[in-house]
Amino acid sequence: MAQSFRKSQILEIANETGRVSVEELAARFGVTSQTIRRDLSELADLGKLDRVHGGAIMPPGAGNIGYAERRATNEAEKAAIARLCAAEIPNNSSVLLNIGTSTEAVAVELLGHENLTVITNNLNVAAILAANHSCQIIVAGGILRHCDGGLVGDLTLEVIDQFKVDRAIIGTSAVDEDGDLLDFDLQEVRVSRAIIRQSKRTFLVTDRSKFTRTAPVKIASLREIDAIFTDSLPNALREQCGDWGTAVHDTGG
Repeated sequence: MAQSFRKSQILEIANETGRVSVEELAARFGVTSQTIRRDLSELADLGKLDRVHGGAIMPPGAGNIGYAERRATNEAEKAAIARLCAAEIPNNSSVLLNIGTSTEAVAVELLGHENLTVITNNLNVAAILAANHSCQIIVAGGILRHCDGGLVGDLTLEVIDQFKVDRAIIGTSAVDEDGDLLDFDLQEVRVSRAIIRQSKRTFLVTDRSKFTRTAPVKIASLREIDAIFTDSLPNALREQCGDWGTAVHDTGG
């Protein structure tokens, strides 16, 4: 297994459990304990883990939260944001949706749309939209993340690069005060960047909780996004969006 992939998997396990053990990881990946210790030390040097005796833990305030918890967080707000976004997606158009509970909420709101072509690396999005029989669904295959049904890796990128779509709908783990979209998994970020690149217009869907969180990997800047759909946007970012020409759609929550 490639070191970069192994380290991304270690981070995913740490995100889910809060702690990883050298012995358990060595057995899981079929490598020596020395190899795992080196991986953990390199991740610690990058600030992604804190080394402890026998393993590593997530740094305080830097960890992602579990999928089930993310799905339940601000559920009503996400639904309202999704309705706003879906209203801007015309029938007979092509759409790219990435990994995340906010994009899954948009998929629910697209069930009434007609003749959409949807490309996604999110198995949950594909399953939701399977109920829309006028919707053509293309799943960008890749390495399955068991924690949330996401697909990442080079194969995912190769599929996305075959398309040029009308709209991209993306989520993010955090948005900082500079207007940078941030996430935890470099492989997921690479896919999100490709989705932005292969779309004529890009929409960000995010609830207010993302403006108080942090993550280590940059996806893009809000200046590269055509519109943001949210329930509440900090005033400073609202002003910056005005300067950048990024449209703001706010539910007023």
